[in-house]
Amino acid sequence: MLAECIEGLNIRPEGTYVDVTFGGGGHSREIIKHLGKNGRLLAFDQDADAQQNVIDDDRFEFIDQNFRYLKNFSRLHNAIPLDGILADLGVSSYQFDQAERGFSIRFDAELDMRMNQSGTLTAKEVINTYSEADLHRIFGMYGEIQNAKSLAKTIVTARLNTTISTVADLKNVIAGLIPRGKENKYLAQVFQALRIEVNQELEALKDFLIQSAEVLVSGGRLVVMSYHSLEDRLVKNFIAKGKFSGEVEKDFYGNDQKPFEAVSRGAITASEDEIKNNNRARSAKLRIAVKK
Repeated sequence: MLAECIEGLNIRPEGTYVDVTFGGGGHSREIIKHLGKNGRLLAFDQDADAQQNVIDDDRFEFIDQNFRYLKNFSRLHNAIPLDGILADLGVSSYQFDQAERGFSIRFDAELDMRMNQSGTLTAKEVINTYSEADLHRIFGMYGEIQNAKSLAKTIVTARLNTTISTVADLKNVIAGLIPRGKENKYLAQVFQALRIEVNQELEALKDFLIQSAEVLVSGGRLVVMSYHSLEDRLVKNFIAKGKFSGEVEKDFYGNDQKPFEAVSRGAITASEDEIKNNNRARSAKLRIAVKK
């Protein structure tokens, strides 16, 4: 949904924008096309591999950090207030396709899943050291797996005999729990849960959303594309209420205390044509908001 993202940003040629999930640079290149000579684009990415895609343009600045540090580094680069922020929360195709990164169920590799390769926590460590209760929580909350309790118990029992080191090891250990005919979906949920825990994705998203309200100019745009219900729920609630749970707060006069207004009613989803060309787009939900 590249066109929808760019349209959602409502780019001013001389404005200052941030792509907080640079990845392969596709969104950033499209944003730059809409900028004038005095426009600016900052791009965040904590994955060292993303630096291979840095854009050679005087209007572009790359920041090798997690987007949860949006405010600090935007201030450091003298970029506040911002006119628009874009976040595409999906794992990049490049990361999935690099077998050694351990993100994909298609390849055998070490259980890694770190987006920041200098980070210390890996999926292997989660699988082999977390308590049964913590594994149950992770698989239930982050993977939304029905038999999360049995899954946690099976892993903890298996690792008593041998370390679960690779994607193949994990698949073999949990093979008996996978519903027949739903192998890929189940494994994808397991891997999603591990990836979210390793990278602290939901905590980082909350930090980012709160800071986005602090750094955007009035009338600035927030454009966020998410790929699973946990992320989308956080984005939806923050845009609607200015918080992640509970009811919207009101001031002394009864006015809603929230920093954003939604631009579109509900989430924007991919067209049938786009889903045919890119199967991952089927789960994408795009939300656009304007800063009050």
